[in-house]
Amino acid sequence: MTCHSCVAIIEENIGKRPGVYRVQVSLAEKKGWVIYDPQKWTSEQLAEMIDDMGFDATSVSTKDTIFEPDKDDETSSSVSANIEDSNEIRNLKKCVLSVEKMASATCAASIEKSISELKGVQSINVAVMFSKADVVYDSVLISADEIRDSIRDLGYPSQILDDTENGYSKIDLLISGMTCASCVSRIENHVSTLRGIVSCSVALTTSSAIVEFSSEIVGPRDIIERIQSLGFSAELVSRENRFKKLGHAEEISRWRTSFLISLFFGIPTLCVMIYFHWIVQAPMHHEKQVHIFTRALSLDNLLLFLLATPVQIFGGRYFYIRSWKAIRHGSANMDVLIVLSTSIAYIYSVVIILMAIILHWNYSPMTFFDVPPMLMVFISLGRWMEYKAKGKTSEALTKLMSLQAKVALLITKDKEGNIISERGIEIELVQRGDLIKVLPGENIAVDGVVVEGNSSADESFITGENMPVVKIPGNHVIGGSVNQTGLLIIEATRVGQDSTLAQIVRLAPLQQTADKLAGYFVPFIVTLSIITLIVWICIGRFSMKMGSMKMHGVPNWEEIIRMAFEYSITVLAIACPCALGLATPTAIMVGTGVGAKNGILIKGGEPLEVAQKIRTVVFDKTGTITEGKPRVVKIFTTLPQQQLSLKNLCAIAGTAESNSEHPIGNAIVSFAKEYLKNERWATASQFEISAGNGIACEVSNVPNVMNTIPDLNSIHENEQESSQSQILHLSSFDVEVVPILQTNGTDSNENWNHLDSFSVVIGSEKWLISNGVSIQPLIQNALSRERHVGNISILVAINCKVAAVISISDQVKSEAALAVWALHKMGIHSVLLTGDNAKTAEAAAKQVGIREVFAEVLPNQKMDKIKQLQRTGQKVAMVGDGVNDSPALATANVGIAIAAGSDIAIESARIVLVKNNLFDVVNAIRLSRATIRRIRINLFFAFVYNAIGIPIAAGVFQPVGFTIQPWMAAAAMALSSVSVLPSSLLLKNFKPARQLKTPEFESFIKSFDKTEVLVYKGLEDPAQQNDNQPSEKLHYKNTPVGTLEKIFHFMKHDLLRRSEKKLNEFV
Repeated sequence: MTCHSCVAIIEENIGKRPGVYRVQVSLAEKKGWVIYDPQKWTSEQLAEMIDDMGFDATSVSTKDTIFEPDKDDETSSSVSANIEDSNEIRNLKKCVLSVEKMASATCAASIEKSISELKGVQSINVAVMFSKADVVYDSVLISADEIRDSIRDLGYPSQILDDTENGYSKIDLLISGMTCASCVSRIENHVSTLRGIVSCSVALTTSSAIVEFSSEIVGPRDIIERIQSLGFSAELVSRENRFKKLGHAEEISRWRTSFLISLFFGIPTLCVMIYFHWIVQAPMHHEKQVHIFTRALSLDNLLLFLLATPVQIFGGRYFYIRSWKAIRHGSANMDVLIVLSTSIAYIYSVVIILMAIILHWNYSPMTFFDVPPMLMVFISLGRWMEYKAKGKTSEALTKLMSLQAKVALLITKDKEGNIISERGIEIELVQRGDLIKVLPGENIAVDGVVVEGNSSADESFITGENMPVVKIPGNHVIGGSVNQTGLLIIEATRVGQDSTLAQIVRLAPLQQTADKLAGYFVPFIVTLSIITLIVWICIGRFSMKMGSMKMHGVPNWEEIIRMAFEYSITVLAIACPCALGLATPTAIMVGTGVGAKNGILIKGGEPLEVAQKIRTVVFDKTGTITEGKPRVVKIFTTLPQQQLSLKNLCAIAGTAESNSEHPIGNAIVSFAKEYLKNERWATASQFEISAGNGIACEVSNVPNVMNTIPDLNSIHENEQESSQSQILHLSSFDVEVVPILQTNGTDSNENWNHLDSFSVVIGSEKWLISNGVSIQPLIQNALSRERHVGNISILVAINCKVAAVISISDQVKSEAALAVWALHKMGIHSVLLTGDNAKTAEAAAKQVGIREVFAEVLPNQKMDKIKQLQRTGQKVAMVGDGVNDSPALATANVGIAIAAGSDIAIESARIVLVKNNLFDVVNAIRLSRATIRRIRINLFFAFVYNAIGIPIAAGVFQPVGFTIQPWMAAAAMALSSVSVLPSSLLLKNFKPARQLKTPEFESFIKSFDKTEVLVYKGLEDPAQQNDNQPSEKLHYKNTPVGTLEKIFHFMKHDLLRRSEKKLNEFV
């Protein structure tokens, strides 16, 4: 198992079997538990079923248990359970919690350190930008509630946003009507019998229930209806919107208020300082002091004391609480630095004033009462601006989430397909398979598939494409997009946390580990501040000379202590771990937002970081390099028009293949439908199919069907008998028709155009020969030519004569070659990895400019091939779309999935291309490089700031007269934090590369046609086949097998070492 989709597949397929009552599969433990009826199944049979799905399963143990099924089920209450003792496994769960009031990565580091020490906590990742934490824990040892309470004890308000196990969903319900414990037991027992329910816990005291379930099987509405059927009322608890904090509105408001209050005291403080300290210079000239009550208390010190005290007591309360809780748990953050600097300044000032009063000094000493108000002004201003900038970084995701519909219009149909009811329900109650009605102009409620109606949808919010996308039955729609013109009825396919919108925010980055440097930074600064204090006391004590700062009439010891404290406080004030802590998450946040805006969904910061290191990109072929839809590209007709027209040929072949489910047959049917502009077929009987060979049948009633086609004679006026080829321009594609008339075995006087029935054989040469059809050399030549260019060619024989050779190809995407060339220009090597045959793979590679191909690789070998490439030391990206690509996508350093691909592939990948455009692979790597470059710039300036600022604050440049005061340091500190955010916001200027086919690109593609592609089969390893890399012109294939091949292989090695020229001649 590679992802939660594998879990869902197993649970759904095993759970639907009669006699299977409950299935629970753990992805983390690679184990499953099944409750089943032993009269219908054995554990070995269940394991064999899982084996048949492509997984390896063995029965570990079985135990008897008593299981009470639903009273409606005709089952026995005694069943056997394949349950391993719960003591043998660790019941790991994952919860997501909101964590508020974090200022920087230091706060995150503090939380991670404290919570990770709790017994039962396996891992914790805290994201400052998202104000949330992911915690993996052992539910036997600790609960999510206890983890939440521990975070609260640290001083950070916290709520449980999501508490899931192995990808299951969880809902909170309010239940009315319960009177006793038996009601609780009754609800728990009945809800638990629903298929897909993992656990149900009901609390009588709070009249609530918590239900954990698999959204693949059951939904919230089913659970509520089951409870209501018991006579109780139940409703979904309106949970706090986990995405509303992305805009940081609460923090912005709080710090704005804090700044205005601080400013109320800060401005008068500044005025006092300007007048008394700078104009009058009272601290330096004691005769100019205005004394109050006593000579030891001056007017300026009294005013500053009155202004600083409210700020210190009330304004600093928030910081005191937070820092105390941090210190109590053995950690330190930015709040500790703020509390230390303001408290030391305030306490020192109070103590020195009291000493002067008690000792009857004849002057008032210099104090630091100005530090708390001024420091608070700049800190609150910096925090306010910081959170506003943080809101800007998540602006793209905030806008996306605002598009989420609140209500969906649920409809119910009868067996005839008529709508019998419709009602509005909350978006959280929509389940998979629900039919949702979407009116013109409304936001589409959930991801789904159109089943009725025609319209167009504005999907620019996620794909970046401004043009509306046409929606007809069968098309997929994205929840949150706007239905524009018509009425649509859609079937919900992805709901809740599986929806595209929810995935985008879930894909947004969580800091895997808070910046460790920021975690050690605060203790380092505190230590440095103490050292600064001691050093300056020692300098003053032994030199007894303070240079120009010497004040007359002031004892030397007072001057020494004051100066030492000033430098020590300034070091605390200027140090800023916030800039270091914000450098990475802000850039990643903006980068992922820019990616989402341009249709590139990046699952976190790790793939964004690794993508810039990619040196090899491995492409799957079908559905990735190609469209994934085989279609007819060329038809060789072998009979004259008067004998069999192209219209009749298409009608006959289309009728025969309409009974086939093979992709090649579907391609012929699609061509015939579009060419004839008709949906009706003739009658096919005696249908015979040979797997891998072809079909045979009798086709009749062709003239009657042809007569039903309106204006048949004018459909394709360019259809004519000619020895020249012609191009049929259909609405979706073009088809070339090439006449190759047979030289014998045909009678041009025959006319099959009016015959009623035909004997038809379609398939390979071998199949036609086995059915008695002879194949002329001219036809064999046509087959060889088409196969040489990588097309699939089949023969159509009518009445034992070859009537046509139909060439089918899976067309290469228009942007594929340009994407490969762009990667080449970026220094990235491209590789094609496919299960197709070597010829087809080589032809596709030549069209797009890929030089290295691994063909005929089995699905289970793709992962091994990725590992093989990684062993060379290079970072490898895998681009794919199918279920068979998912192991390789998960193994690659960066897995990139096409959004039109399978759900398993998308879940296994780390990057998802929403627009299904291969050129976005280039843009994803460019965005990664731009983001990492911005992170490095942010870190550089953060380090430079601290490297320059701290020495200045410590007084290193005091001998040359260059010093700063604590309030100046606080202003610099605030500015450094804020400056990181605008730097990250510059990433919003990132522009995706344009798809422009330059002359250089055209020259690259033209020259590539002359270059042979290196084709390897299976797990063939080029690195092990020769010591040197083969020439690009060497057509290198086939693993040596047998003696002769080994000899030939050795000779090639020997020649390669001697002369590449001789080797080419030999081959």
